[in-house]
Amino acid sequence: MTNFTGLNPDTMRFNTRKWVRPEDLNANQTLFGGALLSWIGEEAVLYSLIQLENKKVVMKYMSEINFMSTAKQGDIVEIGMEVVKFGQSSLVLKCEARNKMTHETLLTVDQIIVVNLGSDGKPKAHGKTKVEYVSERLGGTD
Repeated sequence: MTNFTGLNPDTMRFNTRKWVRPEDLNANQTLFGGALLSWIGEEAVLYSLIQLENKKVVMKYMSEINFMSTAKQGDIVEIGMEVVKFGQSSLVLKCEARNKMTHETLLTVDQIIVVNLGSDGKPKAHGKTKVEYVSERLGGTD
């Protein structure tokens, strides 16, 4: 099943929630796009370092950002990430930010590329080919 944004809600995992506070607002008293992009950047890196099991990752690229709606003070925004593909040293993600209560899409990003780094700070092959969940690594089920 695919929702109207073209993203698959069955594989998109919404792991992060943010409460829109006064300091997150722009002059129109709605969520400042830069704050939302900051949250997305942080979530992309956190999601990637967990998937790649490496604390040394960097965001290399973010494709076109499609702002579709806005949020107001007090709204809860949830951020979802989905793996598009595993490269040799990279991870390609897509993202959706939505209102937790209404599920209205605020923003989509079709492609975020995060690169795995070695101890020398240069791209390093990660050897990953599929999404893994912590419970699978520990021998359980998710």
